[in-house]
Amino acid sequence: MTINKDPFGAQWEEPKSAITRANLPTVWRANAVRAINIKPVPIRWLWPGWLARGKLHILAGAGGTGKTTLLIGLIATITTAGRWPDGELCREAGNVVIWSAEDDPSDTLVPRLIAAGADLNRVAILQGRVNARGDAEPFDPSNDIGLLHITAQEMGGISLLMLDPVVSAVKGDMHKANDVRRGLQGVVDFAEQHLCAVVGISHFAKGGAGTSPADRVIGSQAFSALARTVLVAAKQHDSDARVLARAKSNIGTDEGGVSYVIEPCTIDDGIEATRVAWGDLIEGSAREILGDVEGNEDETRLDDSDDPAEALQRILAKGPLPGKEAKSLMMGNGYTQKQIRKARERLSITTARTGFGGDTVVTWSMPQPGGDHAMFPSGPQSCPQSCPPLDMGTTAQKGHDWEEKG
Repeated sequence: MTINKDPFGAQWEEPKSAITRANLPTVWRANAVRAINIKPVPIRWLWPGWLARGKLHILAGAGGTGKTTLLIGLIATITTAGRWPDGELCREAGNVVIWSAEDDPSDTLVPRLIAAGADLNRVAILQGRVNARGDAEPFDPSNDIGLLHITAQEMGGISLLMLDPVVSAVKGDMHKANDVRRGLQGVVDFAEQHLCAVVGISHFAKGGAGTSPADRVIGSQAFSALARTVLVAAKQHDSDARVLARAKSNIGTDEGGVSYVIEPCTIDDGIEATRVAWGDLIEGSAREILGDVEGNEDETRLDDSDDPAEALQRILAKGPLPGKEAKSLMMGNGYTQKQIRKARERLSITTARTGFGGDTVVTWSMPQPGGDHAMFPSGPQSCPQSCPPLDMGTTAQKGHDWEEKG
């Protein structure tokens, strides 16, 4: 009998030569693979920091935030190799599969895809399942995810699968963790096997404003636990301003967001649709970002004897500062997030962004005379017949990374 020694210093005995795999009993065992034999690979991003290939994502928000329209805007970027909301270029065009239990393909989904500028040849919309005899039945994500393997192969691979709503992939009780985990495992496996991002749309549970955004996703917390990234959307109650933020990420940063509005659009033959118009990047945690637009933050501060705008002006009087540093100084003096934002609006503070991903630095500075730093257009506009391409601009061309429209 031979004694072997592995790189960790452990010893084990080789089985006797008489024992072979052929005559071993069919008993399952744990397949423990030594880390040295596993090749490390980087996260394969679709939208760096936001959407990753081979991973499950949740997009959640209250009703009226335009989650489907928002996601269709991202689908347009994928199918045309366009620009992401933060200005980065999508590296290559990809295919997308959409399943929606709530929106009609002909009068809602396709018009929105056209309005967003998507390549319709790269988008497949699930409208049921069929057999060799031609029988047709509704597509059920809780049972039929396995049928999509052939679809993905026939399309030459897919970059994103949209499930609206994601709770439809759960056969049991969406409030029970075990049912959710069993139901979503097939979705997770599909994402890994086809190296596509899966984005499941969900809603916020009622009465959760002010709490951790990831914990506001309706149903069991297993939804947020299984998703590698949870994106959240919110709408300001007194304007069209909306925000998208990262509430949780196990594979990247969970800070920062981007502002957007949903605008009406008229496409060919006078068909009305909607599309997303992206604004600027936003600093802060998802809780801070959502708190700003949902208006659930305490307006008071420890000492009201000083005007927040005057305090911010003094902080920036000697020159530009990193936004996080300026915000930290303001909060150290007792000002709330909402007061800081309003002070920035009053002073028309300008921002400049450098670096990418985790190395991004946003600098605040006092504006130049006569500068125009409005983030949102004066109001929603309808576009003629065929919608013109959206002018995304660049981060350097934009002013505030958040400005409330009153």
